[in-house]
Amino acid sequence: MIHELKILKSFADAIISGEKTFEVRHNDRGFQKGDKVHFKVEDHPEKREDHPISKKLYEITYVLNSWGINEGFVVFSIKEAADDNKENQIQELERS
Repeated sequence: MIHELKILKSFADAIISGEKTFEVRHNDRGFQKGDKVHFKVEDHPEKREDHPISKKLYEITYVLNSWGINEGFVVFSIKEAADDNKENQIQELERS
């Protein structure tokens, strides 16, 4: 499954630099290890920015819930997806 998520520019910059390798999210989507994540930078609701992260696809490598995490939330680790067809997957998301 591919999750399309909005993200603030400061967090997107940290992911691109390799500084940030995790996400904390409300678990309203049932995030699971192996799922993919596509980020779209949106600091202002009326304006989406063009950012290098929007050309990348990330894979969820570990999911943590409970253990000190507020109920209904999840922390998951990510790495850039190695899929050969990730560009096609991103283009398909952008069309929908």
